[in-house]
Amino acid sequence: MAAFDFDFDLLCELTETHGAPGYEDDVRDIVRRELDGEVDRLRSDAMGNVVGTIDGSTDADYSVLVAAHMDEIGFMVRHVDKYGFLEIDALGSWDPHVLRAERVNVRTEDGDLPGVIGSPPPHTGGDEDADERTVHDVRVDVGLSVEEVKNRVSVGDLVTMSQRTEPLGECVSGKAIDNRVSVFALLELAKRIENPDVTVHFAATVQEEVGLRGAEALGVDVESDLAIALDTTVANDLTDYEKWDYVTRLGEGTAIKLKDSSVITNPKVHRRIRSVAEAEDIDHQFEVLPTGGTDTGSLQRSHGALPVGAISIPTRYLHTPTEVAHGDDITGAIDLTTAFIESEDGQHDYTL
Repeated sequence: MAAFDFDFDLLCELTETHGAPGYEDDVRDIVRRELDGEVDRLRSDAMGNVVGTIDGSTDADYSVLVAAHMDEIGFMVRHVDKYGFLEIDALGSWDPHVLRAERVNVRTEDGDLPGVIGSPPPHTGGDEDADERTVHDVRVDVGLSVEEVKNRVSVGDLVTMSQRTEPLGECVSGKAIDNRVSVFALLELAKRIENPDVTVHFAATVQEEVGLRGAEALGVDVESDLAIALDTTVANDLTDYEKWDYVTRLGEGTAIKLKDSSVITNPKVHRRIRSVAEAEDIDHQFEVLPTGGTDTGSLQRSHGALPVGAISIPTRYLHTPTEVAHGDDITGAIDLTTAFIESEDGQHDYTL
């Protein structure tokens, strides 16, 4: 196995755990477990956001919020058809073409059921209408009789991909790299930071994949003076993409977000993140993401005007069961966020 400069076992646990939007319970339990004893206070809200707080040693009145979302894209059962197959509704953005011949996990009230999304064999001509399929055309097969399926599976049960997290050369591949890798970074950050000058809130948010909802609620409940979001970003660094479509490249450093479709980050914040990266000799690159929003956008405007920045981990094959992130970029994101927070003294002016 590749030697990573971080707790690979914890990252595997986070990514392999199932947690669709609104049902992040098992991920939340891991976050609580890992933050317990590392923070001065730990709480959650009615939406399921978890916040751990370390009080500032010199300026407890000034606070920084660091946030990463816990949810992964998934599905909700909307119907059990007459053959015992599950019809599903998407929770988050899916390309239906990546779903064929995949294993899934169906979370029922009585426990988890393994399932598969089938694909017609080429021997019978395959699926002639594949290019026209939508998520609503997808069916989940749990291998049980119609009667047993209807007894065990209910409308509203959750479905997520079932995939192990594995080393892939210098990289890590698995489901839910988006955004458990950033939740992992958040937890490592909380373990590293001791006696910060300012108060730091470590927030694991919910329902980002369905509209940045948890962060919006969190921004009202947690009054911070500065917010930094941690998330993944697109790495289209493949041979069939033009170089201006890459957004970021794996292994070239953590990404400092300049914009996505939900936010234009505060220039003073992202310039200071850059200066910290340069001072600490941390590899970095800049992220200009044409489409796709992040919690950064909700945090910026949910409680008035808040200065925000974001540190992203480049990831290939986003929103598929085999997402890939580079080990050095993960380490860099943790190092850069730690250095930035530890250098925050509440005296920087981020007003424009």
